[in-house]
Amino acid sequence: MRVFVAEKPELGRAIAEALGGGKKEGGCIRCNNDDVVTWCFGHLLTLTDPEDHDPAAKQWAMERLPMSWPIKHKPLQGKSDQIQLIKKLVGKADTVVHAGDPDDEGQLLVDEVLQYVGNTAPVQRILINDNNTKIVKRALDSLRDNREFHGLYQSALARSVADQRYGYNLTRCYTLGARAAGADHVLSVGRVQTPILGLVVRRDRAHEGHASHVYYDLGATFAGEGGAFAARYRPGEGAPVDDKGRVVDQEFAQRVAQAIEGQPARVVNAKTEDKQTPPPLPYNLLNLQADASRKFGFSPDKTLKTTQALRERHRLITYNRSDCEYLSDEQHADAPGVLDAIGETAPVLGKAAQAADPSLKSRAYNSANVSAHHAIIPTQTSGDLDKLTDDEAKLYQLIARQFVAQHWPPEQYRQTTLDLEVAGHAFRVTAKVVTSPGWKRLYKQDADNEEVHGEGDDSAANLEWVTANTPLTCQGATVAEKKTQPPKRYTMATLLKDLARVARYVTDPRIKQLLLAKDQEIKGEHGGIGTATTRSAIIEALMKRGFIEERSKKVLSTKLGREFHDLLPESATAPDMTALWHEQQEQIRKGEMSLEQFVDGVAKHVAAEIERIKAKGVDIKATAGPKCPECGEGELRRRKGSNGYFWGCSRHPECKATRPDSRGKPGKKKAAAKPSSEHMCPKCGKGLVRRPGKNKGSHWWGCSGFPKCDFRAHDNNGKPKVGDGNE
Repeated sequence: MRVFVAEKPELGRAIAEALGGGKKEGGCIRCNNDDVVTWCFGHLLTLTDPEDHDPAAKQWAMERLPMSWPIKHKPLQGKSDQIQLIKKLVGKADTVVHAGDPDDEGQLLVDEVLQYVGNTAPVQRILINDNNTKIVKRALDSLRDNREFHGLYQSALARSVADQRYGYNLTRCYTLGARAAGADHVLSVGRVQTPILGLVVRRDRAHEGHASHVYYDLGATFAGEGGAFAARYRPGEGAPVDDKGRVVDQEFAQRVAQAIEGQPARVVNAKTEDKQTPPPLPYNLLNLQADASRKFGFSPDKTLKTTQALRERHRLITYNRSDCEYLSDEQHADAPGVLDAIGETAPVLGKAAQAADPSLKSRAYNSANVSAHHAIIPTQTSGDLDKLTDDEAKLYQLIARQFVAQHWPPEQYRQTTLDLEVAGHAFRVTAKVVTSPGWKRLYKQDADNEEVHGEGDDSAANLEWVTANTPLTCQGATVAEKKTQPPKRYTMATLLKDLARVARYVTDPRIKQLLLAKDQEIKGEHGGIGTATTRSAIIEALMKRGFIEERSKKVLSTKLGREFHDLLPESATAPDMTALWHEQQEQIRKGEMSLEQFVDGVAKHVAAEIERIKAKGVDIKATAGPKCPECGEGELRRRKGSNGYFWGCSRHPECKATRPDSRGKPGKKKAAAKPSSEHMCPKCGKGLVRRPGKNKGSHWWGCSGFPKCDFRAHDNNGKPKVGDGNE
């Protein structure tokens, strides 16, 4: 008997279908050919904590640091039943087939389960990055020995162990150091978390410390028989310019302006080209989170959770945690079915889906660019948009529109570039004339989408009448004084984008190259930190700890965040550690370094940092927020919930105090609704309370004796609707 262990249930179902179907039986499918397919639900196991080996380690104490404990796993809450089923099945197997995702995390996820359940059967490896039946059948014909991937498993396990040792030890060390200095903060440290804080702090300081200087923008108007147009000055050799080629000498700019006015201009080069713009690629999680933040103000975590519901509950979209923007070539055959499902599910996109041409094959269809997962697209399952929550409907329509765009023609335009010479000075203008908007018709209302609309063109005029022999005259010139602008503060969208390309901010060429090499096989990642599945949780954690905040659509570092950042060594706040760890993980994968050697190296680094903190101490003055008015021990911290911002106690869940948000500060606690003396609970006799519902203007009634009495009733024009099955 062969037992397939898939990473997720949907992959398990795809494998079973490719094998020839079968009968579902609990957490597995028994196929017609004596194969059994079972699955994990993502990670079933987690690394053990120090207190699992030594109960005394539960108490945080500086003298216990640095901590070290065995590398072992334990079941995650609620996953034990599936682990036992896998153990039972592989115990009877002649062969086990490892069907984790074809990346390091997928290798780790299934290998750790097989090791935990004590598997002794030989293991084969199947590599599947698309649940399309043709692709799965092809993969079934290409099984490999799982021992080939042992280095990949060890590499992933090494990173997981090192992240835990690094974070646990240094978080306790900094937190205990702060407590000794009189502060009561959890100063959380992480390989990815702390560099993200570093990005925000550095951007804030660059914005605030920007030394603005003046430059001069020189433009001129040229005229001929066909009309007039504006062009911009192109500084020549020896012109007084800054590092971005902008003129910084006003007298020089004025002299050029005076020299060219009224003078004949020669067309040095006139070139008109037919060009086209392809549609934006389908979404990966990062780009979807960025767009959802830009358009709807959704937090990354909200987008992740909402798409999880669209995938698991409604089955309307494919795997939502993907880091890939491409689709396999085989998926092109599914386009008619997906477009039909979009039209049925979202009537607002019905005409666009009908007008789409499923035979068009955009650049998104490229199997060579598909990594462990393909892009996030709608499934061929149709639903009812009215039965989705407002948030679910918004995200479904974003994902669906991006897919529909793949089957609309490219934007077609003619671009004219003119190079001019007047009185020895050079000018250039580029003009774009759209001949067919194509897919851009779908994005007309998305005005702030830079990927669609760009940052503006020099001219929208038709300049094809200008040729190399066209006589022109400079009618006039203008010199506009401008000031350099500081780097823009982060928004959630721009921060997310930068997490995929932090290498651009690294000055050390070796570190930069290591970061870029890490992502060379992942399209859309360019030397980033974190993963599609972890970034939102890390940003959320930084906010909950009071290190960063979102205010007026900007992501800002707090005073506490900056103080903590300044306490940390640069090795912690820069992405260098991710790069250096990746280099060593590659050595583990190739068998040139052992897991133990890597973890020992991390342990030495951690021990040295702990000794530094013990000797130097931790000086934190800032607070994360005002003292909690209810428990007096915790601090109120600004958080974002499903209904917007609110303030909650840092000691939650021990203290459940909350306050509404009032322009970025804790507001007054809302008075508790008084029980009605007119409308009484039919179950217990206590007064009913009218409460606001989730939808604007809606209400419902509940018993004031809750939680002992859970009676609820609908609202009927300000009165409870009792006696019709509300209970």
